[in-house]
Amino acid sequence: MRSGHAVSAIAPVVCAGVGIRYGNNWPIRLASFRLGSPDAALGVVTSSPADAALLELLSGRSAPAYGAMRVLGHDVSTARGRVAVRREIGVASRHARIVPAIRIRGHVERAARLAGQPVSDRHLLVAAILDRLALTGWATVPLRAAPELIARKARLAAACVHQPRLLLIDGLLDQLSERDLAVLADVIADLRRDTAVLALGRHADALGRACGRVLTLVAGILVDREAAEAAVRLDAGSRPVLVQ
Repeated sequence: MRSGHAVSAIAPVVCAGVGIRYGNNWPIRLASFRLGSPDAALGVVTSSPADAALLELLSGRSAPAYGAMRVLGHDVSTARGRVAVRREIGVASRHARIVPAIRIRGHVERAARLAGQPVSDRHLLVAAILDRLALTGWATVPLRAAPELIARKARLAAACVHQPRLLLIDGLLDQLSERDLAVLADVIADLRRDTAVLALGRHADALGRACGRVLTLVAGILVDREAAEAAVRLDAGSRPVLVQ
């Protein structure tokens, strides 16, 4: 503790007036939002290709075309910042490719290896996250043969095995039964004790089960969930209220 100085946590994500070019399109034109605390959760309702563009930006794989973006305190407009971000986040995507015939334990072990975890720590880290997500009994089951809920929990386990400071969730809450959605939302709520969460998906109601706040992309601009329905009724020349 430093005497005479207030200590405050770095906001996991600060996005101000960002535009993202994806191919020949601009799926995000003027995005502004803040994920304010390390154990917070924010949902963003997206559509393709906006979800892919936003995921690449948040995960440090691409830079914004304009605007300011800081993830975990790193400026992702610089190559150095993007490299630093990639070491500190976890990405759980429903659409990510998997190694054919890989088993759930192997999928999580591979993620630990790719994250650069020491060999001496990998076994304990993998065992701990499988136990936490109630996947130990499924560890030897091929990922592609597992029930959908189990497969999505395995993707979360792989994303969290290296204990990231920010967890990005892409599409895991989409197209689930009410029962499975409730289970997965509870899992994410538990993970929020240790990491900030930013979830992308197609349905605001599903995201709202796991996130305290939900934003929606309207014409490439992020608006509050409550304002989204009103925004789509605005005249074509009008602009939705920006999220500050």
